[in-house]
Amino acid sequence: MRVMMYLGLQHGQLVTISDIAQAYNISENHLMKVVHHLAQRGYIETVRGKGGGLRLVREPNAVNIGEMIRYSEGDTGLLPCLDTNGTCCIRPSCKLVGILREAQVALFAVLDKYTLADLLQQEESLTHILIHPRSIALIAQG
Repeated sequence: MRVMMYLGLQHGQLVTISDIAQAYNISENHLMKVVHHLAQRGYIETVRGKGGGLRLVREPNAVNIGEMIRYSEGDTGLLPCLDTNGTCCIRPSCKLVGILREAQVALFAVLDKYTLADLLQQEESLTHILIHPRSIALIAQG
């Protein structure tokens, strides 16, 4: 989601994995895996070579949060016992399974109501934090 938010702030401009890693202070190696997955799913486009980078393929209002999380995390349960091939010995008598299944349905019902555009509503503030972090440091120094 953080990659998608960053790209959503760029309005179609190409950015590098290094840019995103630096903004969030996270590993470029980890981001390469995330970016590969997002590109495979058709959320982003990667452009190789000098001057290359990544950008959103879809408009932010067309990127559903629930759908993205299902694609990235799979449609598996909150716990292994919710999976159809779960092996917990008390599963046939356990009330927790039903409760967790209900919670999972509720979780995705909420996530399905939102898009990437909803996450970008405070665009100016996010841009100052992620894209122009030096301006935040200067403000903090007074």
